[in-house]
Amino acid sequence: MLHRRNDMISLGVNIDHVATIRQARYRDMLDSPNAEPDPVEAALAAERGGAAGITAHLRADRRHIQDVDIFELRKAIRTKLNLEMGNTPEILEIALKVKPADVCLVPENREEVTTEGGLDCAGNEDALVPTVGALQDAGIRVSLFIDPEQEQVEAAARLGAEFVELHTGAFANASGGAQDDELFRLIAAAELADSLGLRVNAGHGINYTNIAKILRIPHLAELNIGHSIVSRATFVGIEQATREMVELLADDE
Repeated sequence: MLHRRNDMISLGVNIDHVATIRQARYRDMLDSPNAEPDPVEAALAAERGGAAGITAHLRADRRHIQDVDIFELRKAIRTKLNLEMGNTPEILEIALKVKPADVCLVPENREEVTTEGGLDCAGNEDALVPTVGALQDAGIRVSLFIDPEQEQVEAAARLGAEFVELHTGAFANASGGAQDDELFRLIAAAELADSLGLRVNAGHGINYTNIAKILRIPHLAELNIGHSIVSRATFVGIEQATREMVELLADDE
């Protein structure tokens, strides 16, 4: 397989699971001085480690990140905030108040532990048009979290999004030849997206090991990584865990 070298790829650190740890004990006591760990502190540590942006998903069920976290992140961080959200009026209203640099529209299923599968842009274009328009009118760049499928990439282009974020979960969960097949799908989707004028991000299940193959995907602008970095941070801290991932990105230069 030909290795296509990318320009400098940015790292967005998803701090959702820092909030997951906090919510495990302090779900109904966020005003307590003992409510920890603080997602904002985690975001600042990730920035010190070299993160180019902070990603957080404000879910409809508020299972981890809370409204106050989003507003505080927007004020505190020095890089950029990438807000992941489902296509719901309530969360859209919050996004328009917060005005993050980027919004990534994702599917939501209350039964899932974390986001599984991409957004069906092709089947929901009519519902997505007003949301994409409202965000862009507010000066917010829009990304669509999609599976690496031709119809989804083409729908994202028709919707006028600035970015697609390719869902790398199937790749991350596969092995051997099956993983290579998934990588070919991601490469083809990235090539198509670039040809249609879309910038290409990727995320879900990327870790310190499989990132080497992920970097074979052409045209990547940004990788959004959360669980692996938060897991590594258990042993070395958020700042160092972020720095180690940034170094792996730099090694591809």
